[in-house]
Amino acid sequence: MVQEQFDDLLSRSRILVIAPHPDDETYGCGGLIARARAHGGQVYVMIVSAGDLQHYDEQLSTVTASRRQKELEESMRVLGVEDYCILFTDRHSHMRMDSVPRRDLLEEIERASPLAMDRLHPDMVILPAISYNQDHEAVFKAGFTACRPGMPTVRPVVKVVLSCDAPQLGWNWEPFHPNVYVDISDYLEIKLKAHACHVSQARPAPHHGSLENLERLARLRGAEISVEAAEAFYCHRWIV
Repeated sequence: MVQEQFDDLLSRSRILVIAPHPDDETYGCGGLIARARAHGGQVYVMIVSAGDLQHYDEQLSTVTASRRQKELEESMRVLGVEDYCILFTDRHSHMRMDSVPRRDLLEEIERASPLAMDRLHPDMVILPAISYNQDHEAVFKAGFTACRPGMPTVRPVVKVVLSCDAPQLGWNWEPFHPNVYVDISDYLEIKLKAHACHVSQARPAPHHGSLENLERLARLRGAEISVEAAEAFYCHRWIV
């Protein structure tokens, strides 16, 4: 698909990004979000969990849910999304999505939440790739179930289902093998600016989750397809 065709597709798309935590959306597809919005596409972001969390560092400092929510608000403003929501903000659920029955999480994604798929009827859904993080695995499995095929006369069928890249996938039992690349050369700065809003999650270089490494990953993915910067995805379904 040439650039013009893809931009035309984005302009007519309603995209739902389902991210486990605030900052996962910018890690994985901040550039695609910015590109879609620049061409008039509708983008909605569903964050599954943002609760209080004690960081594993020298101070064992606690980052509150309210701080994560404020940072997300700033990031969403930079990207200019249509709307966003957070499903769980309590301490007990955060980083424990694997303890939530998949049927209950599916209900939120599919029917109950403000940005539920039955309300939005998205053309494209972007999921987190499975990794060692238990929340990412749980969110992927519930989201993948929500995108299951069926009769279009009974329930809307998502035409494009992707899972997105992330820096932590380098430490995984199964390598991430992208088969879709999106050129974000013109949107890299917006991606980095949006991600930088998540101040509480910032890590200094050479940490794999640092802003510097996020740019390095985007440029590496770009180099794989001979452009300045790109985001990589695995395509589970593409209906044309």
